[in-house]
Amino acid sequence: MEKWPDNKAWLLVLPVFVIVAFSAIIPLLTVINYSVQDIFGPGQSVFVGVDWFREMLQDYRLREALWRQFLFSGLVLIIEIPLGVLIALAMPKRGWKASAALVTLALPLLIPWNTIGTIWIIFTRPDIGLLGAVINNLLGIPFDHTASPLDAWITVMLMEVWHWTPLVALLAYSGLRAIPEAYYQAARIDGASAWSTFLYVQLPKMRGVLTIAFLLRFMDSFLIYAEPFVLTGGGPGNSTTFLSLYLVKIALLQFDLGPGAAFSLIYFIIVLLFSFIFYQALQRVGKGETV
Repeated sequence: MEKWPDNKAWLLVLPVFVIVAFSAIIPLLTVINYSVQDIFGPGQSVFVGVDWFREMLQDYRLREALWRQFLFSGLVLIIEIPLGVLIALAMPKRGWKASAALVTLALPLLIPWNTIGTIWIIFTRPDIGLLGAVINNLLGIPFDHTASPLDAWITVMLMEVWHWTPLVALLAYSGLRAIPEAYYQAARIDGASAWSTFLYVQLPKMRGVLTIAFLLRFMDSFLIYAEPFVLTGGGPGNSTTFLSLYLVKIALLQFDLGPGAAFSLIYFIIVLLFSFIFYQALQRVGKGETV
């Protein structure tokens, strides 16, 4: 008689499912419920179907925030992925220098997100900030992220790159350290140059961790809120009003729960869809297929 497998180990996972149900599934169902109703007060609502979704999709400010968000996430990926790989390649391979480099590199990741914005406000202010004083006084270039949209974008990008490039570098470094020394020895025997070694040995072996870095940085940058909220508040004007800032404005400042719920579901679907597309594309590249 065939013996059934022992599935008692699933009991250990049960608390996780319960926690996820209360922290994610139930709030998601609540948001879905709000997105199809017009809420007037406690116990007072009218079913409106997809009206809020239609209204949000026709909102030009949402479309502007969406394109602004894509531009920001695209610039983040273009800058942070290559820069993180370069930093990982330049880091010491062993000894106390490697340990010191790893600890130093991880420091920005330990700072809370809201504190990051405060640090960069002080750092870039023209009157008291070190960077602001250098640019305005020593270089003679007018720089004020509170008045110029371009300066605000530059400041937000610098802040994001400084904060999260270490994550990419640490992941790339872990991929490099996992490569057996035999691969490097074979490359040296074949007379491979440093570029050839990187292209045919290091980069293929880092593809897995770089896929993780790519997806994490896309999702994090696409959901960014605390740093630009503290640094610029979405301004000047709406120049740095990303999707998350616009969502908070609708749901909390205007207290439009129905449109805010519909917007949040659209936001969630966009992130999920593009993450899936990027993952599939990167997997195909990893297998040598044509995307």
